[in-house]
Order: sequence, then structure tokens, then C-alpha cells
Amino acid sequence: MRQLRYLPAVGSAYGVEVLSFAALRSMDAHRRRIQPQRPDFHVFALVSSGTGSHEADFHGYRLEEGSAVWIRPGMVHRWSDIDACDGPLILFRPGFLPGLTASDAGTPACWHLDRQRLSLALLAADHLDREHGAAVRTPRLASPALLSHLLAALILRALPDTPVPAGATTSHDRRMAVFHTYRAAVEEHFTDWHHVADYARHLGHDVRTLTRATRAATGTGAKTFLDQRILLEARRLLAHTDLPVSGCARRLGFRDVGNFTTFFRRQADMPPATWRHVQRAQLT
Repeated sequence: MRQLRYLPAVGSAYGVEVLSFAALRSMDAHRRRIQPQRPDFHVFALVSSGTGSHEADFHGYRLEEGSAVWIRPGMVHRWSDIDACDGPLILFRPGFLPGLTASDAGTPACWHLDRQRLSLALLAADHLDREHGAAVRTPRLASPALLSHLLAALILRALPDTPVPAGATTSHDRRMAVFHTYRAAVEEHFTDWHHVADYARHLGHDVRTLTRATRAATGTGAKTFLDQRILLEARRLLAHTDLPVSGCARRLGFRDVGNFTTFFRRQADMPPATWRHVQRAQLT
């Protein structure tokens, strides 16, 4: 698995870079894009024409006109087939849109836009591309704040609709705020803290508050949310590294490989070594 670092092109050090599927193909003559990769930056893409396929964290997606793809830092993905795809592809650093990316981290890796929304999103992407190009060619015109706002407008236009709960109240908003802080804490500490009570103490809430907030946001409880995050990282390590099961256990904060095996079997219905064998057999 390739670890990809954010390395902007010369003259493009603004935290965002606008490419295209065609540009990606031209820069990747050896087709490394079809191998698993894990970027430390965001990748946001729109398919304006053509068809293809993409995989992200063990889910396969069919790409077609109107597909939107959002790869977050740390996701393991691969462009398994984009030879016929066209459209904009935007790379941006973590923190470039701190408020937006925090609140919409639950957005799926791939979704579909209808024709009207795709047209508007492509216009927003073209505006961002033009401003980015002007900043590269004429640095005195560069405005990272403007680029940030244009990127936010693009993503807001392209985001899938999220139903607003009937009778949404200030109480609901508070629960969403609690969930966002919990999710951020999980992302920071899941390799060390495996109990919701640890997060409750850290955040100054009780376990029931975190559970209600997480259920309101995701439909699952706080414990399930935490376990699923640990499981995802376990799957990434097993599928994309050569670490022994004991090494994966240590990387994820399990003091005993037996406890890790019990956890993984409970979550995935098979022991980790078996899951690794099955997963790798599917990739060959």
C-alpha cells in the first residue's frame, strides 16, 4: 500500500490543487493508481462523462456521469478503472476547510448527482480551477481565502442531501455538536482508548450523553461507532500491510493478541488471520 503525501506542483502551494482524470492518467503512465494507496490529503472528484470503477475501504463503487467521489485522509482506496472517466479532480490539505470537513465526515465515499446538480457543481469546479490557475500564473492575484471559499461552495453544492429530522430543535443541534467532538476524539485516540467511558471522561460528558448523540447522528450507539472505527483500521492493517496479527494487535492498542482476535471475530464473524487470507485471495 502506497502512502501518499501532499506534494503540490511548483507554484501551487496554496493548500489546494485542481487536476482532472485526464491529468491523473497522464502523470501515472505506470498505472500505480490501480494499487491500494492511502493519501494524507483529501481527494474530491466529479465524473462529468464516461464510466469506471473505484474502491474505498473495502467497498466497490461504479462510476458514471454524475458520480462524486470524496476520499478523506487515511482512507485506503484505488482507482481500479478510470480510463474512460473525465471531470475535475481536486486535492486539498487537511484543515483547508476545517468546519466543513469536520461536520461532513460521515458523507459516503461515493454518491450520485442528478443532471442539474452536476451542471452546477461543474460550474463551481471550473470557477475554482480558473482562480487556482490565475494564482499560479500571477501570484499577486493569489488568495488562499478565496480558494477556500470556492472549494467550500463546490462541496456544498455537491454534497448528498441529508434529511432534516422532523421537528429538529436546539436539543438536536447540541447532540450533533457532542457527536462531532466525540468523533474527533475517537479519531485521535482509538488506538489507545477502547471504552466509551474514556471518551466521556475526556470530553466531560457521561456515557449516556455520548450514546444518545451518536445514535442521533449515525443510528448506532457510541460503543458500536467506536468498535467500527477500530475494526476498519484492523482491516486496513490486515489487508494492506505484512504485519503479523500480533503486530496489528499492538498497533491498535490491544495488550494481548487473544483479546484482539476475540474482538475481531465478534465484529467480523471470523478470526483476523482467516479474514486476511480471504481478502487477499479476492485481490488476486
